[in-house]
Amino acid sequence: MYLRDIQQKLGGEIIGEVAAPLTGVGTIAAASPVQITFLTNPRYRTELARTGAGAVIVGARDRDVTGIPRLVVANPYAYFARVAQLFNPPRVFAGGIHPSAVVHPEARVAASAYVAELVSIGRGAEIGEGVQIGPGGIVGEGVVLGPGTQLAARVTIYGHCHIGERCIIHSGVVIGADGFGFAPDFTATGGEWVKIPQTGRVVIGDDCEIGANTTIDRGAIEDTVIGNDVKLDNQVQIGHNCVVGDHTVIAGCAGIAGSTRVGRRVMIGGAAGLVGHIEICDDVIVSAMTLVGKSITEPGTYTSGMPMMKHADWLKNAVHLRRLDALADKVKNKGGST
Repeated sequence: MYLRDIQQKLGGEIIGEVAAPLTGVGTIAAASPVQITFLTNPRYRTELARTGAGAVIVGARDRDVTGIPRLVVANPYAYFARVAQLFNPPRVFAGGIHPSAVVHPEARVAASAYVAELVSIGRGAEIGEGVQIGPGGIVGEGVVLGPGTQLAARVTIYGHCHIGERCIIHSGVVIGADGFGFAPDFTATGGEWVKIPQTGRVVIGDDCEIGANTTIDRGAIEDTVIGNDVKLDNQVQIGHNCVVGDHTVIAGCAGIAGSTRVGRRVMIGGAAGLVGHIEICDDVIVSAMTLVGKSITEPGTYTSGMPMMKHADWLKNAVHLRRLDALADKVKNKGGST
């Protein structure tokens, strides 16, 4: 594509034009003359002077920092993502069911849906138009997959869960397994953990993406609900009865315990942990490795993890932390004596 082709599809202001059509996207440091790159961070302006890219996407403030052909747009990073989509359209499969797939006679599969090898589709499942189910997928009884949704290989969706339209679910994802629900019944002489039946569903909205090996538990009584345009990274755990609001993103290895409600446009960093039965309001950012032990009621950024330091310095700080109680008592006693 030439820049004018991209502009016709996505908008923006063109300055200059490439001599030969662009064939893809690349980084500032490694792009070739037939690739387009982007600039958002001022730290990379010096690299832009040395780039081999044929064109660049920039914001208004960087309109004149380079002489190479460019597109000036309001949000260079988001624009770059859409350009990358133009160069890398999703693979389209012709509708059909592989002979090795097992589809229950009472399941309804749209003619345009693609069902790959060794897929199992249960009784009463509804597979919408243009759905793609990769090899080895398990779609349980009564599951609904909305139009345009894509399941990669070996996705497992337990019975009666509902997945919206145009979702992307990567390999190894498990949706609708039992939540971690057990009631203690112990005496001095013995006892047991009594399992609580998990009778809710998982309901996922439209335009969501769920990373590899992520797990979303079904509700104990009410449903676990994931809103529209939610993006979950790899190996995220969502507990039973959680509610995750629209446009929220959660990075890898984060875990959310049961019955927690997360608002809209929340960003949760990698390996963060949220305890159960709390609420996170809209427009919150939780830094990586943060433990959220109580509800957050005001938008903003919240951090609890200690940044990396040399081990010797960490040991010194740990000694000081162990003495905080004694120091606090001294300060309190001194204040009382005065």
